[in-house]
Order: sequence, then structure tokens, then C-alpha cells
Amino acid sequence: MAEISIVQQHSLSPDAARSAAEQVAQRIAAEYGLECRWDGDVLRFERSGVEGMLTLEDQRAAMRIRLGFFMGAFAPAIEAKVAEKMRKTFTAAA
Repeated sequence: MAEISIVQQHSLSPDAARSAAEQVAQRIAAEYGLECRWDGDVLRFERSGVEGMLTLEDQRAAMRIRLGFFMGAFAPAIEAKVAEKMRKTFTAAA
């Protein structure tokens, strides 16, 4: 099982950070077929072979993704894509 951890710093208000997180979630949900749901300030997502969470804190967003055996082969590509989306979304929203 592969695990991806991405932290993106931001200077957004809580509402703006949540909006940015929604944008990231919509993009990765559409691309990877994920189901997403909020649990407080944690956006949880999953599908067969993938589970993870995006946690919002005061000045950072932390994403943790666990990939099953088959998806693990794509971990470097997934990490690069998601990190870029988070960087663009959280800095563009500022």
C-alpha cells in the first residue's frame, strides 16, 4: 500500500480555505471517481483502492492519500498531479 502526504501552506480565511478544498475535491473526485464528504474540517474521500482526507488548519491544508496495490503503481503521478492542483487552488484563491 502506498501513502501520499501533501501539505500546502495558505493565508486564506476558514471559508476561503473550505472553498479551495471543495475545488480540489471536485477535481480529484471527477478524475479518479472518488466519493467525498465533509466531517467537520476534514474532507474524506474514497473509492475502491483509494482512501484519504484533506484536513484544513489555520494556515495549511494537509492531504493524506492511501493507495491500494494496483493504484500504488501510479503513486508518483498522482502525487505530482494532486500537489500541483493544491498549490494552484490554494494560492489562486488568496
